[in-house]
Amino acid sequence: MSTPFRPRDNGIDLFVRLTPKAALDRIDGVETAADGRSHLKARVRAVPENGAANQALERMMAKALGVPVSAVSVVAGGTSRLKTLRVVGDTAELVERLQTLSK
Repeated sequence: MSTPFRPRDNGIDLFVRLTPKAALDRIDGVETAADGRSHLKARVRAVPENGAANQALERMMAKALGVPVSAVSVVAGGTSRLKTLRVVGDTAELVERLQTLSK
């Protein structure tokens, strides 16, 4: 199984499949798509209008990874369910925290 992230010099790129308008905000673990790529499954209560669901995802992932909200941003897939988040910080620490989240 591939990992749902790609390490970078100053953090990670995290691949997420987002479900908006959920009953509660939560991270549902890692899923592998038919093409073999892995992504983290996430749900947020926010609606997908005016970037509200993306902002809710950024806040939730920042809290889960223990980084400031300003360190997390959607860099690809702004209007798609499949998104790429850039998380700035110590790469080794972020990878370790992400592995505990995705179990």
